[in-house]
Amino acid sequence: MSKIYTNIYPICNLYKKNSKKSPLVTQIIYGQKFSIKKKTDKWLKIKILDDNYHGYIVRKKFPYYFKPTHKVFKLKSNVYKFPNNKKKIKELPFGSRIKEIKSKSNFIQFKLGWIKKSDLKPAKFKQKNIFSKIEIFKNIKYKWGGKSYLGIDCSGLIQIFFNFNNKFFPRDTKDQVKFLKKSINFKNMKKNDIIFWKGHVALALSKNKLIHAYGPLKKTVIMNIPKTISRIQRTANLKVISIKRV
Repeated sequence: MSKIYTNIYPICNLYKKNSKKSPLVTQIIYGQKFSIKKKTDKWLKIKILDDNYHGYIVRKKFPYYFKPTHKVFKLKSNVYKFPNNKKKIKELPFGSRIKEIKSKSNFIQFKLGWIKKSDLKPAKFKQKNIFSKIEIFKNIKYKWGGKSYLGIDCSGLIQIFFNFNNKFFPRDTKDQVKFLKKSINFKNMKKNDIIFWKGHVALALSKNKLIHAYGPLKKTVIMNIPKTISRIQRTANLKVISIKRV
């Protein structure tokens, strides 16, 4: 059985090949676990355990997997050198998982420093509505392969909320649409239904509004559903291929 490792850097880029010129395919955030399939002097070929995604990351020192106690519940959370608000040393993205060393006042200490308790939820915490926080990504720039406040793509935006709620969900739209089994007619669509085009995905916020990380507008936006469908058909010659219910 392969050894399991943990990412201890806020965000690590995962490339298709062992080159930074290769396409960025996804990112692993702090606390995500992975196995190593191959090592070179400068690169590690890994498999992410959350979604079985393969790719290459720059070789660094990674510890064996630790069982997290908490996860970040904000778009980004400041990490401080001391249990106060005076010296920020890093930022962790939404969904990062940490292991508590000790707590003091309103802060928890973990490997990188101190983080506010109010920014965290217990590792086993689940939301009744898994997408209730999705609008925190409004206006975050579009980034192919991105999964954080520094940039995100359409399928990453959907996946991170499944992952946060301890649910498996594929990374790419072509796999996401196959994974979800319950198909919905357009006239029956409601909040939290997921709308798929070939190579694109959006989440219905209501019968009339959706949110998606939209490349042509270079950010995550809330738009009118009929107008979005019309725009994508007009500009990309793509029709909706499926509407799925979680």
